[in-house]
Amino acid sequence: MSDAPLDLAFVMDPLESIDVRVDTTFALMLEAQGRGHRVWFVPPDSLGVRDGEPVACATPVELQREVGAHFEAGEPRTLSLETQVDGVLQRVDPPVDAAYVTATQILTLCRRSLVVNRPEAILSFNEKLFALLFPDLMAPTCVTASIPELRDFLEAQGGEMIVKPLDGCGGAGIFHLSGEDRNLAAVLEQSTRGGSQPVMAQRYLPEIRQGDKRILLLEGRPIGAVLRVPPPGETRANFHAGGVAQPSKLDTADRRIVERLAPKLREEGLFFVGIDVIGGYLTEINVTSPTGVMEIDALESRCLEAEILDALETRLQAHRADS
Repeated sequence: MSDAPLDLAFVMDPLESIDVRVDTTFALMLEAQGRGHRVWFVPPDSLGVRDGEPVACATPVELQREVGAHFEAGEPRTLSLETQVDGVLQRVDPPVDAAYVTATQILTLCRRSLVVNRPEAILSFNEKLFALLFPDLMAPTCVTASIPELRDFLEAQGGEMIVKPLDGCGGAGIFHLSGEDRNLAAVLEQSTRGGSQPVMAQRYLPEIRQGDKRILLLEGRPIGAVLRVPPPGETRANFHAGGVAQPSKLDTADRRIVERLAPKLREEGLFFVGIDVIGGYLTEINVTSPTGVMEIDALESRCLEAEILDALETRLQAHRADS
């Protein structure tokens, strides 16, 4: 635990739009507030630089777990992210578009304050492409903008594949395609913007019917898992797409994946990460705003946000000593 209150800035999507029943960022903010820390809401478009120093228009907030009345905002003020903030949590949801990149680039200027996840790593590792550093852990995968190549890949995988955008989240833009689909050409044209934008294609894994496992890693260490089971008639298991949370534990394949990833995650300063596993295959490494904390809390009567804040406080103390 921290001996003195900390100033923690949460760079995130609009606070009024979040669902307090399931939102991981809200859970972290509420836990920080409960420990006596000062919680600041920072919209990504409020980040800037003055005299070489990163600043933000930050709003102090008081939080409560009450749907529709979950926060009270104080008076916004401009804060130096170097001298007036102890830690910054970058929790903006994808897409990783130009605005997202600019905000994250500004956070790379923070030196005395700690930013998690490390902004340089967020910029370097696309959530879909990052997993390709470990191809032996993945199902067959192809990344291309070429529609003929995607058709060839589909045939090589026995006539079924998943196509997903490289910058999406929550299951948006994901398609389960088959060679007999009358809309195949149209979907591939739309997904690739007429062959000009790369997408990721992966072999369809029928194990998705049993669920897509989200494993949360804290400093490379697994702290919990939840199975996201797709609703009937749906391929996507993401909670935003209607996936149902079921309890889950790590099996041998999961642990092998975690052991391979952990050193790289620690090396790159990726403090809190969510990985997705289907049928023993790694599919994604989520580094921007991983979710699943409150679903695991509800299923297992845990408080993962407390474990995360414990680790954050320890990291902040070590960062102060090194600064």
